[in-house]
Amino acid sequence: MKCNILGVKIDSIKFEKAVKKIDSLIVANKPSQVVTVNPEMVMAAQKDKDFRQIINRAALVVPDGFGLMIAGKFLGTPLQERVTGVDLTWAICKLAEDRGYSVFFLGGKSGITKEAARRIQKIHRGLRIVGYYSGAPEDKRTLDNIAKVKPDILFVAFGAPKQEKFISNLKSQISNLKSVSIGVGGTFDYISGVYPYAPEWMRKAGLEWLYRLFTQPWRWHRILTATIRFPWAIIKSKILQ
Repeated sequence: MKCNILGVKIDSIKFEKAVKKIDSLIVANKPSQVVTVNPEMVMAAQKDKDFRQIINRAALVVPDGFGLMIAGKFLGTPLQERVTGVDLTWAICKLAEDRGYSVFFLGGKSGITKEAARRIQKIHRGLRIVGYYSGAPEDKRTLDNIAKVKPDILFVAFGAPKQEKFISNLKSQISNLKSVSIGVGGTFDYISGVYPYAPEWMRKAGLEWLYRLFTQPWRWHRILTATIRFPWAIIKSKILQ
């Protein structure tokens, strides 16, 4: 079941079923894209048609944002469960360890990606990490590194919409690539410990934005989009129905 929020189609799915869906995509042995969408991305998709189409064509689009849960209920098409990029990354790595899938960590700032991979490997010792590289979408070595190992699972942390557009173009740039590629935004920052994760009670109460405002005040513009612009756009869309 899909929930349409401002023209962006999001899967209404439980967390465990999302992981099973990703498992089935890997077993299918063909390239596919998973999007972890948040309110800022929905707003960006209003002005960027290509970005919106990429999201809507993805094999799986999960709601990574408390505001999306509220919006779904308000619009009469509730989403079953929030699926965050951080939690999904950990769950997929556990799945990969159990199934023997290979993973590659791409993007993030220099040193952070390596540390995130190290921390994940410490917990999931049997996980097959075939590479990690900060890189950039326009860096030729980025494609070379992926093509060399052709991972089963590719985590991409270039930030939206760069990571989604990069993933969308991968199939045409690397022959015989069969990776399930997932855009994970700032996930490596949290897993590496560079930024603290909001306490569970704040996440459940939908107050992550407030925690991030105090711990990452330079993100105020993104927070404003998620907490003011996005809700107002949802209200307007309801009125105009």
